Amino acid sequence: MDRSAPIGVFDSGIGGLTVVRELVKQLPNESILYFGDTARVPYGPKSPDTVLRYSREIVAFLRSQGVKAIVVACNTATAHALPALREENDLPIIGVIEPGARAAAAATRTKRVGVIGTAGTVKSAAYEKEIKRLLPDAFVFSQACPLFVPLIEEGWMDEDPTRLIAERYLTPVAEANTDAVVLGCTHYPLLKSVIGRVVGRDVRLIDSAEETARETAGTLRSNNLDAERADQACYRFIASDAPETFLRVGQRFLGSSIDRVETVTLG
Repeated sequence: MDRSAPIGVFDSGIGGLTVVRELVKQLPNESILYFGDTARVPYGPKSPDTVLRYSREIVAFLRSQGVKAIVVACNTATAHALPALREENDLPIIGVIEPGARAAAAATRTKRVGVIGTAGTVKSAAYEKEIKRLLPDAFVFSQACPLFVPLIEEGWMDEDPTRLIAERYLTPVAEANTDAVVLGCTHYPLLKSVIGRVVGRDVRLIDSAEETARETAGTLRSNNLDAERADQACYRFIASDAPETFLRVGQRFLGSSIDRVETVTLG
């Protein structure tokens, strides 16, 4: 495998750009090919079989573009598809749940952890299982927040409806006395200020992007796939629909790193 080949990253929409932002920061030598499945967002309400089918289609596309490793920057896809994707493919595939759970286990002082995510991620109990594997006596309170993704995709980061919905979803999380809350969807860091106001400023919000980037770096090194020249790094962004919206919102994440979005429709 060519060490200068790009890392493939995919998400149901734009939220995975939080992971891209951290990859760019921690791995400046690496090229990145990002696919946002904006035509089929959100993944959270969809069945595990459907999410697996979508994920397989995207992985096949990314492999056709010559990526050397893949980051599943979607919690729902990680929960429902990661084991099958790893079994079916002969290149490194990294998910976001294990790194996020490790960060939560390290951050909590009271062993009371909240997890917020899409309906699919919460129903899978993937975070709860991984946190309890690391901290067997941990209390994990999970809360689905299905409206957050469409609000974020619309660009409603701090509007009155968003604040009201956040209070409705997150008041039980605050009342559970958690001291760390996992943002169990890569979209959710865009709502950090709104979420923080509801759960309390003393609660640590766990964004798995940093840990995921660190794990990606280690995986590339261990497989002798890390790029050696920073001057060759380039970034390519693809959406399955609405590239103009992707570009507008994506620039809030990445600034000048994103100036063009291609369109590729799958399925």
